[in-house]
Amino acid sequence: MSLRKAAAAALAAVLAIGIAACGNDDPAATLELSAALPEKVPSGTTIRLGDPAIQAVLGAAGLDKELSAAGVNVEWANISGGPQSIQAFRADKLDCSSVADIPSLFAAWTGTSTKIIFQSVGADPLKFPIYKLGVAPGVTVNSLADLRGKKIAYSAGQAQGALVLRVLQKAGLSQKDVQLVELTSTSDSYVTALGTKAVDVAPLGAQNIKIYEAKYPGAGSIGTGIRDDAATLYCLTTSVQDAAKAAALKVYVGVRTKALLWQNEHPDEYAKLYYVDSQGLKPADAKAVVEIYGDKAIPASWDNAIKRLQETADLLATEQKHDKLDVTTLVDRRFEPVETAAAGSHVVTGDAA
Repeated sequence: MSLRKAAAAALAAVLAIGIAACGNDDPAATLELSAALPEKVPSGTTIRLGDPAIQAVLGAAGLDKELSAAGVNVEWANISGGPQSIQAFRADKLDCSSVADIPSLFAAWTGTSTKIIFQSVGADPLKFPIYKLGVAPGVTVNSLADLRGKKIAYSAGQAQGALVLRVLQKAGLSQKDVQLVELTSTSDSYVTALGTKAVDVAPLGAQNIKIYEAKYPGAGSIGTGIRDDAATLYCLTTSVQDAAKAAALKVYVGVRTKALLWQNEHPDEYAKLYYVDSQGLKPADAKAVVEIYGDKAIPASWDNAIKRLQETADLLATEQKHDKLDVTTLVDRRFEPVETAAAGSHVVTGDAA
């Protein structure tokens, strides 16, 4: 064998070892983002998840057995929402968290690389909105046009902030036409701000509207007329690049899909397991919340959700002076067929997608 051929053979052997090291069964392997998701979960693989609503129902749905049978160990964290999850990501205390779509944008803008691996939507998103606009007692707002000149609670880094900007856009108004009052939405901060008339209008979770209107005589609310039903599971990019964790997340996405559909089919059980037992609501209130939010659905394609996310990213980039962002870089579509396969005939198309 010539020296050149011997060198080539040696190089090929090195490459073969390198490729083998990236194989699906190597728990230490780094998985390229373009590579197929591994089929087998290596022994001892653990994923750290902030997904409390799904955590609450797995046992009742019998889906915890699917995870254990596949060799998936889960460390649960009582974390959901953008600010908490991004903080946990930066501390490397979490792999994935359940959020709306806005946190993935702010993670990117603040230097935390994440990937969306799960998308769900509302089965009837305009009839069952996540948010409505609460109106302070004595303030007249009967339509979006009436927002002109009003003081509106606004949190730039939260889903509520993006919603406010989208509402203004729909109403044909700009930030100059209203007074945005910087106020982070934590606990009942928006309800209190409305009740004390610190603001005229604030986006409130739909489940809080009745409580707010009962607490403050003369308070009111109006719908936004905007879809706000995006719901995702997003993960650290380094977690989906870990071959072992990617394999475990593939299993989890399938299980999570089934759990979401189980919630639709067992609303009373879901209300008790999550809103009563986990969140501390009274049974009647828990049942009302489940009814207010309506059924969730698995889209047959992520195309429409990505399109809406891009529109939101473009709006926020303009209104909040962020860099332009290609949201396709934030989505890992390898998981798309995993959830649609798990949903089977229950996937939705058309306007709900």
